[in-house]
Amino acid sequence: MTLLSPAPARTPWWREAVCYEVYVRSFADGDGDGTGDLPGLRRRLEHIASLGVDAVWLTPFYPSPLADGGYDITDHTAVAPDLGTLADWDALVERAHALGLRVLVDLVPNHTSAEHPWFRRALAAPEGAAGDALRDRYVFRHGRGPCGEEPPNDWLSAFGGPAWTRLPAAGPDPSRWYLHLHTPGQPDLNWHNPEVRAEFERVLRFWMDHGADGFRVDVAHTLFKAPGLPDAGPGQHSEPLRNHLMPYHDRPELHALFRRWRRLVDTHPGPDGTAPPGGRLLVGEAILFDQERLARYVRPGELGHVFNFAWPEAAWEGQTMRRAVEEATVATAAAGAPATWTLSSHDLVRPVTRFGGGPVGLRRARAAALVTLALPGAAYVYQGEELGLPQAPLADARRRDPVWTLSRHTDEGRDGCRVPLPWHGSVPPYGFSSASPDRCWFPQPDDWGPLSVAAQDGDSTSVLALYRAALRLRRAYPAREGPVQVVGPGSGEWFAFDRSSGLRCLVNFGPRPVPLDPDDVVLLSSAPLSGRTVPPDTAVWLRPAPDTGFPAM
Repeated sequence: MTLLSPAPARTPWWREAVCYEVYVRSFADGDGDGTGDLPGLRRRLEHIASLGVDAVWLTPFYPSPLADGGYDITDHTAVAPDLGTLADWDALVERAHALGLRVLVDLVPNHTSAEHPWFRRALAAPEGAAGDALRDRYVFRHGRGPCGEEPPNDWLSAFGGPAWTRLPAAGPDPSRWYLHLHTPGQPDLNWHNPEVRAEFERVLRFWMDHGADGFRVDVAHTLFKAPGLPDAGPGQHSEPLRNHLMPYHDRPELHALFRRWRRLVDTHPGPDGTAPPGGRLLVGEAILFDQERLARYVRPGELGHVFNFAWPEAAWEGQTMRRAVEEATVATAAAGAPATWTLSSHDLVRPVTRFGGGPVGLRRARAAALVTLALPGAAYVYQGEELGLPQAPLADARRRDPVWTLSRHTDEGRDGCRVPLPWHGSVPPYGFSSASPDRCWFPQPDDWGPLSVAAQDGDSTSVLALYRAALRLRRAYPAREGPVQVVGPGSGEWFAFDRSSGLRCLVNFGPRPVPLDPDDVVLLSSAPLSGRTVPPDTAVWLRPAPDTGFPAM
């Protein structure tokens, strides 16, 4: 298909966008089998649109044996039969666009499923040039030791254990191992191989031809590995501040790849033969904590967003959160890009639980939401965050996350944030499915009735009402670009910053109320105020009076 000329320069829609993440299997079940699917999501899109977000990002809905929650894929250009059909995808995109929502596809380029046809052919191929060509799409190496009985190097899986699996004795060469930075069911692709690069350009074109408005790139920092595959040494996956030093992270070759993808998504026509207005978004999951290195991914001509994991990893503590804001906004401003903020995702403990659980955790999560949505740049909201859902407890027998197994049952994994949403009613499955609760993707807690969408919909004090109000005001007060000037005492008891000339955010972490200027107008508060003071664990949005400064330090 002929590429279009680049659109005239203008501010892309995504610089200040708010995107809503859907974990498809736990969002809404349309066919009654207990698993969320594309038809169920399509029928619930009005809820997402009512929040006031700009786009919806779908986690993988491809065919998968589910070794890692769908991130182990056998066909990157198909829909899993239990989640719908390609026609269901097309109907979903059409409905989303009618509601003013753009749709982002989760692209998983680091690996395939071990059941992918490419990998099965690579395992079955005999020794020789033809078999070696098939295996070169992946990372196969001979083991160390007299008989190749030791892994080729010391690399570890992010989920626990070695990052290498030895071929079975019946294979073409039992001294050969294959690399998997995640589960053994997810063999890593060799991104130095031109066939791999061409295949993923085909995947990008396929979903753009079916109306995709952008792509979230899974583990975008891991695709290329250092030549020679040198040992990584200590601190792998346990010292995240050193992630960029690992030989399988943050390789310079990535930036040329993403520049090529940027040109492709900017020029490839959509289903109607024209490029979508405002361009397409590329957002990277790059788990790096060096902010200057992270910002390189969003330089002009590369990705549009890159998740800043220093923010959701920050404890509820003023100095830590302030430092995360300042470092991220300085680095992204230097790159000419927006910062990207997210409190939660399908991989993270939910904020209510992370910030202490119970009433304290909920109060802090509400305050953190206002801080996040006031910050300049883009923001991501994970399904259920707008309901104030806590991390759900699960019986060991119901866990699906490979982290649980690979850690030898020492790490509960991520399943607790992937429990289905409560839509209405007082008992499970709360409208998620017509199936019985024991047949649902995960069991829901018995006390989630008051947290359902229906229960919160008419309650002006609910978390849902807070998110809707915040997103409405956020749109009314576009942010200034550039580094954020954060002020507050050195103790970190509170800090404040201006989103724009008309919206100031102040958050109180300390044990004492913080007084407001008598002429400031309160626009929104995460909790009731005590007269003209901001109570502990509370954030407030203000319209500052002209010529007034911040509260006295």
